[in-house]
Amino acid sequence: MDALTERTPRVVSAVKLLRSAGRRKVGQFLVEGANSVEAALDGGRARELYFTADAADRYADLITRAESTGVRTALVTDKAARGLGDTVTPPGLVAVCGLVDIPLEQALQGTPRLFAVPVEIAEPGNAGAVIRVADAVGADAVVFAGDTVDPHNGKAVRSSAGSIFHLPIARVRNAADALDGLQAAGVQLLATAADGEIDLDDADDLLAAPTAWLFGNEAHGLSAEVAARADHRVRIPIRGRAESLNLATAAAICLYASSRVQHRS
Repeated sequence: MDALTERTPRVVSAVKLLRSAGRRKVGQFLVEGANSVEAALDGGRARELYFTADAADRYADLITRAESTGVRTALVTDKAARGLGDTVTPPGLVAVCGLVDIPLEQALQGTPRLFAVPVEIAEPGNAGAVIRVADAVGADAVVFAGDTVDPHNGKAVRSSAGSIFHLPIARVRNAADALDGLQAAGVQLLATAADGEIDLDDADDLLAAPTAWLFGNEAHGLSAEVAARADHRVRIPIRGRAESLNLATAAAICLYASSRVQHRS
């Protein structure tokens, strides 16, 4: 099998998926590494799989599985693999997948009880971390509201550690529309605040209800308009000397607290 090079049209087209505009144009994104590729295969999202000669030896079973399910596979040169990746040391295994985001209405179907709602966040690592935490605690969906980072960004996908394929991901460009949709479905909105009127340790009765946790921008937090939409503002008790918590840590604490109560009731 001749290896495809960085000049091969298929590879050139795939490289364009590293940019948000390229992803939106064709409805596809790139996934790197064995764990994420396996999750993509599990979810039926993988459409093509590119691998280097070294990866062909290390991930033979995964490549065989992809081929057996109709995924188009191709050997590529090391240089082509570097072009397809956005990491310092590319794993040599890259899948082209269909975008995972869905309309909010679809994420609200059934009787969902727990949502993570990153609002206008900018850091892809945080986007992936929130998705991973939401998956771990059994949340029903993650809703990216407002002008947020693309969850299909390479760093976001890697940070999710495959979780991007495990639960619904919705994107709503207008934050107010996202909040309207959640509240119309009977989901309460909770926001964290250092001066919140409710202490998380005392919020078990509140957390038993269907809940969407709002997590704000890393630098500026939630805007005044979005914070005002919250049904309750909840403070996370800090008993040490740290002034605050970063977004991913706060999300983990709040989502776990809700999951603990909801799975107990």
